[in-house]
Parts: sequence; structure tokens; C-alpha cells
Amino acid sequence: MRYLTAGESHGPQLTTIIEGVPAGLPLLAEDINEELARRQKGHGRGRRMQIEKDQVQILSGVRHGVTLGSPITLAVENKDFTHWTKIMGAEPLEDDQTEVKRVISRPRPGHADLNGAIKYNHRDMRNVLERSSARETTVRVAAGAVAKKILSELGVQIGGHVLEIGGIKATETKYENIKELRSITEESPVRCLDEKAGKKMMEAIDTAKENGDSIGGVVEVIAEGMPVSVGSYTHYDNKLDAKLAAAVMSINAFKGVEIGIGFDAARKPGSEVHDEIQWDIENGYTRKSNNAGGFEGGMTTGMPVVVRGVMKPIPTLYKPLQSVDIETKEAFAASIERSDSCAVPAASVVAESVVAWELAKAVVEQFGLDNMESIKKNIRQHQERARTF
Repeated sequence: MRYLTAGESHGPQLTTIIEGVPAGLPLLAEDINEELARRQKGHGRGRRMQIEKDQVQILSGVRHGVTLGSPITLAVENKDFTHWTKIMGAEPLEDDQTEVKRVISRPRPGHADLNGAIKYNHRDMRNVLERSSARETTVRVAAGAVAKKILSELGVQIGGHVLEIGGIKATETKYENIKELRSITEESPVRCLDEKAGKKMMEAIDTAKENGDSIGGVVEVIAEGMPVSVGSYTHYDNKLDAKLAAAVMSINAFKGVEIGIGFDAARKPGSEVHDEIQWDIENGYTRKSNNAGGFEGGMTTGMPVVVRGVMKPIPTLYKPLQSVDIETKEAFAASIERSDSCAVPAASVVAESVVAWELAKAVVEQFGLDNMESIKKNIRQHQERARTF
């Protein structure tokens, strides 16, 4: 499977075309809209979330609520485009309309503005920031919703939560299963399992906003029910944990990824890191612990997949940082293009989506490409062989 996204932050719509989704998958707009709504929630979001009430249109690849096996087109309208039709329109401007473009020549620190302008030779950096905006993650969440639907049909459940915001760490993070995790975090404005820590996180977000600042954090995604041995050890680019790391790092403002205990493994002896193997007739091979986060040798172990990502503070601030105008080369205080003080809770939903995509893609590629019934049959046979191996 693969997908491409298209669209600008203030353009008419965001679009994704998804190729390779098996036929026979039940899929409704409501399945996707639920995930889009989750992405828009979270303490610390700005006014854009009050403008956009994201709803998907399924334009191809689905008939009567079931996928056909052909490419799926999903589109999400940007309702704010009505205020940007001249600025972001596709038609050429007349000579006397050039002021409509609202040219941006002042790059913002922490954004793609300057590097992108140099790469594509844009003197107007709006051409960069409109596409590099995190608004693009809307349709990645839409694609992730399709992936979650595939995984759910195959018995794999995915959930995410916030571990840390602004240096405040959750300590009570226990849950029975993914259903309980989602139930708790959906009620938390910061998607945190620890209620006390969640309140402190909200206070930190409010303080940052009052100070014209922003704060980042750490999110964790867990997938339960993945079949064993998905992925491969034979080539670097077939290792599934590597693909997950790349996917999480591709999210706007993410600067680090851990799988399992991650960097903490560097601080422990091997006897406290590696997961001992056990076997019983009912479950087959399992591990006594899950420090490896569900992976060994680039392949799933059958234990829960655990991935964490670090999100930096949003770089657009109400107390602007210094930069340089590319036309005059004069110093200035960077402009403001958005007003979120913290997007970590929303980023946890995006992280769920990209992890779900990579897991679903790997499962579909390994167990069959064409239809859901064949994939289910192949997985059942594989799991029985693995249990008695």
C-alpha cells in the first residue's frame, strides 16, 4: 500500500489518494471523521480548530460502504479558503493585483521557510509554509483511519497517549487494554492517562500561552495483536521498526523516536534489557517482558508494539525570535502564522495514524494484497504455525 497527499494549508482542500487497500474492507466516512475530530481536540490548540470542522469526502474506491481494491480518494475541504481565494488561487494575477499575494520574505526560525525557499528558488516563502504546515497531517490522519480499519478487522488495536508536556511527566500510565486506554484518554484534554499530571500539563500550557511561548512533549503509541514475524531482518529497508521510526520522524516538529525502552537501554546491563522467551501450548512463544517494544531483528515478536516520539515546541511564538529578511538582509522579529501554544495532544493522534499505516501496510504486503478474506485466512494459518513451531 502507499498514499500521497496534496494540498496547501489555506488552499481549497487537502487530498490523499491511497493505493493497495484490499477489497472487502468495510469503510464509512464516519470511520474517518471520528479520527479527524480527535486530531482537532486538545488543550492548547489555536483558532484554526474553531474554523475547520474537518469532514471527509470519499470520492473513489468505495462502493456501498465496502472497498473495491481500486485507489481510494479522500478529500477534506478547507472551509477557511473563502478568505484566501485570491491569495491562494491557482489563476494568474493581473499586474495591479500583486499586493494580493501577501508576499513573505521573512523566514521564521524553526520552520521550513528558509531552507525550502533556497531549495525551490522561491522569493515568496508563502509557497513553502503553505505546504510545510502541519495542516497536511489532516489527510495523513484520514489515511491512518483506513489503516486502523484494516488492522481492526485483523484483530489489531492501536491507541496513543501523552507521556510528557513541558517537562511534566505522567507517572500513572497503567491500563488493561487499548479499549480502556482510549476510553481514559478521550476524556482528557491532553490525552494523558495520569489525571494529576494532566492537570499540571494544562497549567503549563496556559502559562506558556500567557508568556507568548510554546511547549513540546512526548507521545506513545501502542499496538496490540500484531502477528509475529511481520517485517524482515534481511535488508535494512525491510525492517519494520525502522519504517516506524521514519514514519514518526516525518510528523511535523518531531525530533526523536524510541521503540520499547529506547535510549534507556544504554543505561542498563544486557541482563535487564533483553526479553526472556517462554512457551506454552495455548499462547505459543511469548516474552516475559517487552523492553524491545515488540521488535527483534526488525520483525514483530507478537508482543505489543510500543513507539514513542518527541515533539519540539511549536516554533511560531507570540514573543517572536530574531531572523533575517531575505530581500533586505535586515534583522527583524519573526512573524506569527499560527497560534497553538501546544499541539502535543493532537500530535499523539497523528502518531497513531502513521504507526497504523506502517503496520497495516506491512501486514497486507506479507499476508496478501487483494482481499480481506484471503489476508485473514493467511494470518490464521501463519499464527497456528508460529504457535506450534
